[in-house]
Amino acid sequence: MQTFNIPLLPRVLIFDIDSTLYTNREYAHEQIDCQIRHFSLLRGITAAEARNLISDFRKNWALMHEGKKISLGNLLVNFGISIEESIEWRKKLFNPKDFLSKDEKLAATLKKLSEKFYLVCVTNNPEIQGRNTLEALGVSNLIPRIVGLDTTLKSKPAQENFELAIDYASKALQKQVSFSECISIGDRFDIDLALPLELGMGAILVDGVTDVYKIPQILNIAG
Repeated sequence: MQTFNIPLLPRVLIFDIDSTLYTNREYAHEQIDCQIRHFSLLRGITAAEARNLISDFRKNWALMHEGKKISLGNLLVNFGISIEESIEWRKKLFNPKDFLSKDEKLAATLKKLSEKFYLVCVTNNPEIQGRNTLEALGVSNLIPRIVGLDTTLKSKPAQENFELAIDYASKALQKQVSFSECISIGDRFDIDLALPLELGMGAILVDGVTDVYKIPQILNIAG
């Protein structure tokens, strides 16, 4: 776990979902690979050829962007797959409930955090898939709002996604929340944290859900 510019008085925690609120390597791989396999069918190439095509694009993109990573949704746009089409793929090609189960420790952690902070999720999956994931984990009742790929038609990193998350929080708290009162939490620095830090938020880089369990201690929440 790494922390960056944690505010003295944070009010809002913005969570990524996948590979942040759970750790399941099989599911994390399948979410990406099932889309690549589907892409291969549309292109009339083998799955192996599609994987190599995507991998080569990622490497070249990183070389041209100071080593940064690109989300799969933004990557596929370069191959003629619109964000709208990616949304439909993600709704149909995988089901989080096939891979995930309730996590009582996560529920206890988020409940403790929700007593002090407003919790909101920003995900590069459609909102319904984000909600299905939270339900599978047994924590849906603790996170009232999700900004998904279909909410803004923007894939992280995109400022609109984080601005909307803050707007949800401001309305719920009945007070305008600033970037400096928020902490973005995720497992990918370039996708989940770099832009929030530029906007003035704090950030926590996690290596899966075991790090999320430690966040109450990091933020000095007793109990």
